[in-house]
Amino acid sequence: MYMLDIFDMDDEVLRSQTESVDEFDDALKILVDAMFETLEEAEGVGLAAPQVGISKKIFVVNTRKKGERYALINPEIIETSVDLVPYEEGCLSIPGFYRDVMRPARVKVQAQDVSGKFFTLDAEGLLARVIQHENDHLNGVLFIDHLDEKEKDKVVSLFHKKKKKYSRKAR
Repeated sequence: MYMLDIFDMDDEVLRSQTESVDEFDDALKILVDAMFETLEEAEGVGLAAPQVGISKKIFVVNTRKKGERYALINPEIIETSVDLVPYEEGCLSIPGFYRDVMRPARVKVQAQDVSGKFFTLDAEGLLARVIQHENDHLNGVLFIDHLDEKEKDKVVSLFHKKKKKYSRKAR
């Protein structure tokens, strides 16, 4: 079992644009496996490469629903529904904070698998939500960026207070 560290919202890698993956080798497969293991251990439903300190266009999804476990390499959302729906989101890089975010109800995404083979995925519900959330990470966007400025500032402030409290306890 290979666990990766999850970076928090203060880490620069989470605000950077990612680079495309061009080598589909054993190292990529090992990374993706480690990301799935880290996701499972953290009890999340999605994890993007920037969250583990890697600025590449990779994310993994596991909604715990049969058939909804995917590794998406170089993903591109090619279609979204017009209808928007609210849903409470959280993030492994901002642990303990959840807020409603409006997003399209359905998406179509094109990506590559760990072997480099292209596939297209039509998603709705939680799967569509997770795909959009993780895809945002590949563009340096966090779910709090979808909140109004006042609510975003509140989450950031509370996160820093919590982080400071835990860092004092660790000493």
